[in-house]
Amino acid sequence: MAHWVIVGASRGIGLEMARQLAERGDEVTATARSVTPELAALEQAGVNVVEGVDVATDEGAAHLAEALGGKRVDALVHNAGILKSDNLMTLDFDEALRHYNINALGPLRVVRALLDNFGEGSRIGIVTSRVGSLSDNTSGGNYAYRMSKAAANMAAKNLSIELKPRGIAVAALHPGYVRTDMTQGRGNIEADVAARGLILRMDNLSLANTGTFWHAEGWEIPW
Repeated sequence: MAHWVIVGASRGIGLEMARQLAERGDEVTATARSVTPELAALEQAGVNVVEGVDVATDEGAAHLAEALGGKRVDALVHNAGILKSDNLMTLDFDEALRHYNINALGPLRVVRALLDNFGEGSRIGIVTSRVGSLSDNTSGGNYAYRMSKAAANMAAKNLSIELKPRGIAVAALHPGYVRTDMTQGRGNIEADVAARGLILRMDNLSLANTGTFWHAEGWEIPW
């Protein structure tokens, strides 16, 4: 039985990943800034819930590390993130910095805080987006989100190189265009479908394909 940590599991994709992993018999630690009724229901079903994990702060990442103690983490999925649409004229620079702090620096805060919890064979997945791909950008817009996710992609790539000698594999993951609160209900797939695909991508992650960028449906995305 593997121990999974899902960061950002109060709703949507993260909640569904925690639910599906628990149902198949894995040990799950799910984090959130605050516990939703849906996440509380999973806690009653045996999921370990850690509240007060704000990835925008060093203290939030440290709180998670303290809650886990020295417990090994076999798989970490960093799902926490924000999205606020913009264009060149509506872009708010303070909001762009907030996106960068949460979407790009957040995963680094968590991985660094939990570094002693990982061991040989551990896997790390950073949920990013194909809109952060330079070669895949054909529509423009969403400056804050795109730029923060491009930085998150670089963070995943950097981590894959630095952590490979420790036997830790890292991947960037695109869940698809998912109908969640973040997308205001727009999208073309449901959260449970996206979650199932991300779990499969993580199950197939190893040192042989570390440092790659994957769509939940199973095809590799160009950086």
